[in-house]
Amino acid sequence: MKTFRTHPIGIDQGEAVLFSEFADGGDMWTGEGPRERRKSITFSQPFRSVPAVQIGVSLWDVDTSSALRAEVTAEDISPEGFTAVFRTWSDTRIARIRAAWTAIGEVAHEDDWDIS
Repeated sequence: MKTFRTHPIGIDQGEAVLFSEFADGGDMWTGEGPRERRKSITFSQPFRSVPAVQIGVSLWDVDTSSALRAEVTAEDISPEGFTAVFRTWSDTRIARIRAAWTAIGEVAHEDDWDIS
């Protein structure tokens, strides 16, 4: 569980197309075996500390002739942003993926002291 001190809590959210490979024949669509795509996401403003990030697929564009094998995760989370990671494997063919994310955490307050 993440507990917050008395600072204000901020919520940032968004969506990002992680890849679109149908038109250009990219290996998410034409390949087999382990494949991965990464996309850097920057928050609209930095959090005061590392936030909790929830990520999920908001659009699937997939071939249905084989099993759908996939995962989407948030990695390298920092107060400024994170990396959205999509992985698939075997003979799964993915044309396009869009992910939606929400970050919740402490944000700076105008009364915070900056002691440098």
